[in-house]
Amino acid sequence: MPDERPSGPGAPDEVPDEVAALSRAPEAPAPDIDPELQSSLILTKVDWVKDWGRRHALWPMAFGLACCAMEMMATAATKYDLDRFGAGVFRASPRHADLMIVSGTLSHKMAPRLRRLWEQMPEPKYVIAMGACVIGGGPYSKFGYHVVQGVDLIVPVDVYVPGCPPRPEALIDAMRKLQQRIHLRGGATVTELPGTDKKDPHAA
Repeated sequence: MPDERPSGPGAPDEVPDEVAALSRAPEAPAPDIDPELQSSLILTKVDWVKDWGRRHALWPMAFGLACCAMEMMATAATKYDLDRFGAGVFRASPRHADLMIVSGTLSHKMAPRLRRLWEQMPEPKYVIAMGACVIGGGPYSKFGYHVVQGVDLIVPVDVYVPGCPPRPEALIDAMRKLQQRIHLRGGATVTELPGTDKKDPHAA
């Protein structure tokens, strides 16, 4: 059979078979793993594992201000069972908690104490504003000179729960949304998210 390869000045240089064999990358040998063990292994990122643990083990702080705290306590009771979502362990110390549920009317006298408790919580930490009074003053927004017109003036807020008071189902939905936010954006807090316009009002 005649050789059909081009020849002449413009023809490509011929590469010996020995050089071509050396230029090819050697194929990696297949790992010898037991099939039963191979079906039990999970390969993932360390950050994903940390975020998975954070969103399924939210530890709220045992902290209530007014009537909305009754609904928060009812959410932790046996009927609604927050332990299903890994958030049933209310901690008595802010240093052991990563979720602050601000439930009830926030007065100007209480605001510095709330800020101090939030600063004592370890990073990453999250805040849920529960109730109309916490979000914007509620019925005290016009004549309540003693009420803070929104807890986000004191600490950054992750999830808002409107209502007066919100039912336990609304608080459970807020926790589920917080878990979804941690799943989508990682364990970063509101002030650490890139491109967000929510800044810590008391940050230097």
